[in-house]
Amino acid sequence: MHTPVNIQLIGTEIAIGWSDGMETYFQGDELRAASPSAENIGERDILGNQYGGDGPKRFPGVTVTGWEIVGNYAVRFDFSDRHRTGLYSYAFLRDLAERHR
Repeated sequence: MHTPVNIQLIGTEIAIGWSDGMETYFQGDELRAASPSAENIGERDILGNQYGGDGPKRFPGVTVTGWEIVGNYAVRFDFSDRHRTGLYSYAFLRDLAERHR
């Protein structure tokens, strides 16, 4: 598993340097829209009923205001709209970068 070795805020972009030398860049509003939080994508109960995930899908002007490494597997970003519940696993971030190429 590749891990971030450097995360920086450059203007409105988050730059991540990875252990394999790869660099990825994300706009704050793109990261916010991709949040894997239950608030953003919803969650299902044991009976399969969907809760949440019916809010906005675009977040123009939202920026990253901070972040924190969670364990050895994820980053939690703080956003200017006060969202901070999504845990972005390292694998999820790499996949997200591949989809935005």
